[in-house]
Amino acid sequence: MIDVRSLRENPEPARASQRARGADPALVDQILEADVARREALQNFEALRATQKEVSKSVGRASKEERPAILAQAKELAEEVKVAEAAANAADAEADRLARLLPNLVLDGVPVGGEDDYVVLRHAGPEPRDFAAEGFEPQDHLALGEGLDAIDTKRGAKVSGARFYYLKGIGARLELALMTMAMDQALANGFVPMMTPTLVTPQVMGGTGFLNEHSEEIYYLPADDLYLTGTSEVALAGYHADEILDLSDGPKRYMGWSTCYRREAGSAGKDTRGIIRVHQFNKAEMFSYCRPEDAEEEHARFLAWEEEMLAKVELPYRVIDTAAGDLGTSAARKFDCEAWLPTQERYMEVTSTSNCTTFQARRLGIRERREDGMTAVATLNGTLATTRWLVAILENHQRSDGSIYVPEAMRPYLGGLEVLEPVATK
Repeated sequence: MIDVRSLRENPEPARASQRARGADPALVDQILEADVARREALQNFEALRATQKEVSKSVGRASKEERPAILAQAKELAEEVKVAEAAANAADAEADRLARLLPNLVLDGVPVGGEDDYVVLRHAGPEPRDFAAEGFEPQDHLALGEGLDAIDTKRGAKVSGARFYYLKGIGARLELALMTMAMDQALANGFVPMMTPTLVTPQVMGGTGFLNEHSEEIYYLPADDLYLTGTSEVALAGYHADEILDLSDGPKRYMGWSTCYRREAGSAGKDTRGIIRVHQFNKAEMFSYCRPEDAEEEHARFLAWEEEMLAKVELPYRVIDTAAGDLGTSAARKFDCEAWLPTQERYMEVTSTSNCTTFQARRLGIRERREDGMTAVATLNGTLATTRWLVAILENHQRSDGSIYVPEAMRPYLGGLEVLEPVATK
């Protein structure tokens, strides 16, 4: 959550952040009013408790005649203290509830607006292919995947329902190659590889900021009071919950490899063909704990590492600066890399990297001891590879006969294969 003391001293940046997100700035004033009520209730409770203690101490010093009146006063004060304590706890809970509703404050320079108000920072990679000039109509990733006997959505739907699938044969190998290449790159840049839990407690899921507007996207297991994660960011953020870190030697970096689950609520009719928008997928996720003053520089490094991976798979892509209204609760700034999708003639998100500043760490109690006292650390996350990348790889690297060119950097992970050939299936 935000630093309420800083909010109290200067609430205008929070109001401006809410306006940039298209959210209600009045929430800031509600938080401040609740904070005043919380402090007043606490002061009242503490004052009554101090009086009660003084009266209780005086019982032993009182004369026999005075004692009944003092005991009666002490009993009355005990009831008042109990009521005041309950009021203080309620005020504290309400102040905390409201503070947790406020999204992270967006950083200066983030575009104002909603989903369509992003700013394109640059185009990179090879130029999108002109398939008409090459003399053939490109197939979409599902047709190509079925031709390779690599993707089976029909049996996925039979077994689990819509938006599930099987990756088989070269499809399974392609995903493993991509994920392993991501892990090797992460290792080379000082990340600790992690196979993370995919079930987390409400405290961890809420601490990362995913139980606000994203709650409908999350699978919940009520019998166990656990949530299925839609990204290993959640488990990695919770890894150091309630701990004091030493960042004197630089950021702590982890790469989570996990299966991810998303309900895709509200996406009826969107990307229903193939494996673009599915309920289950695999992802390699970078995560960093760093000092707040180093967060923007770390964010730039995360984006550079994502682009390094995209260069390895030789995809045309663009980088966008996401608008404030499309950031999500915990991000103060987010850059997306979007690969070109030939059959739909549009760009499709393949990576995302967010600077969450101290927002998640405050909620999860993750701090660093510095010379000037304790301070919350900053957290950042970024995608290095996901199942969705296969969509862009298949479509951009297809040939007229349905075979697929294998990018040079991926070949060592596929036994040296240079071309994936279609196969005859029964």
